[in-house]
Amino acid sequence: MGFTRGVKRPIEMLCKKLNTPVNCSHSYSTSLVYREMSCTMFSENKPMDTSNYSNPIHGIGIFFTRNYSSQASTPEQMNLIKQLRERTSAPIKDVKSALIACDWDIESAQKELRKRGFVLASKKSSRVAAEGMLALAQNKEKAVVVELNCETDFVARNEIFQYMALSLAKSALLLEGSKQSSCTMPVGPECLEDLMMNLDHPKLNGEKTVQNAITELVAMMGENVRLGGAFAMFVPSYGVLSTYLHQSPQRGVGRIIGLLSLEVEDQNAPRDAVQRVGSEIAMHVVAAKPLFLAKEDVSSNVLGREREILKSQAESTGKSQMAIDKMVEGRLIKYFEEVVLMEQKFVMDDTLNIKTLLKNVSKEVGSAVKIGNYLRMEVGEGLRRLEASSKTEPLAEAA
Repeated sequence: MGFTRGVKRPIEMLCKKLNTPVNCSHSYSTSLVYREMSCTMFSENKPMDTSNYSNPIHGIGIFFTRNYSSQASTPEQMNLIKQLRERTSAPIKDVKSALIACDWDIESAQKELRKRGFVLASKKSSRVAAEGMLALAQNKEKAVVVELNCETDFVARNEIFQYMALSLAKSALLLEGSKQSSCTMPVGPECLEDLMMNLDHPKLNGEKTVQNAITELVAMMGENVRLGGAFAMFVPSYGVLSTYLHQSPQRGVGRIIGLLSLEVEDQNAPRDAVQRVGSEIAMHVVAAKPLFLAKEDVSSNVLGREREILKSQAESTGKSQMAIDKMVEGRLIKYFEEVVLMEQKFVMDDTLNIKTLLKNVSKEVGSAVKIGNYLRMEVGEGLRRLEASSKTEPLAEAA
């Protein structure tokens, strides 16, 4: 007992030192307690082997225990992780890391995730983003289609991603521009990045620029997200705009779009029949993939290149020059039927071509109806089409 009393005070001093919290990422402290026993033990109820010690202290039991401590209990921590995950849709390991770094303050952790999102966006910006969605917005004056790209189809199907794409199209619809009913007006990403958006989604809300909203989306999705091309088409003075979205998971978004303007000569002509035919032709555009509106739109370069190919094929038959010339002209007619919209067979009735279809609807409404312009676009084509339009190259030639 005397020996026990002799070592009690130094051990008490050691206890005070060891009870001081240890600074580490797991936030636990190590303490030492003692009791009068005939063996020496450590934490986790595992006896310490004293055979290697020459002078074991008998009569004193020594325990090392770990007391985990934090400001939030485990159920509270799980609830905070769940809440922040629902708010941001960030990966769960990033959510937990941010909460720990911010001492389980959910508001600070949400801000931290947003800050990390800017870094994440710059790191992922070099990765290929060839998937995504096309979003369509339309009013009485024009229609705008915007492409939003991501890396995988999985993210493209995400409801938040699609909400963002639709919001972008609606924002682009507010841009001012000169009315050019005879052509499709390209809208570059640089024209959209500084636009203010008023988002109203549980996980993506508030007023922010397009660029900042996309950065937040990158943090949520964990993938590179970028703006593709955007195009606007104006409603004719007398006529209609018709649209068709293919592979559309919800109204206003899809993977392929057909956009068409039909011009009516008589402003008093009924529009219902024109709109119906316009919708059918927009669907045809998606299915038939025309490259040109009319034969006159096929450039001399494209026509010359095609003629050379057909001539080479005909010469391989060994026939006379007169026969070769006839073969080339016949195959050119077939080429026009494949790539020129006005010459194509109507996909819903191959006894008609588009030119004949327009003649029929003109008789029905009592006024001449013609196609002013059309656009067919798939996911992944936007930036390439913008580049082609900036070089004043026909969009069809870039397809």
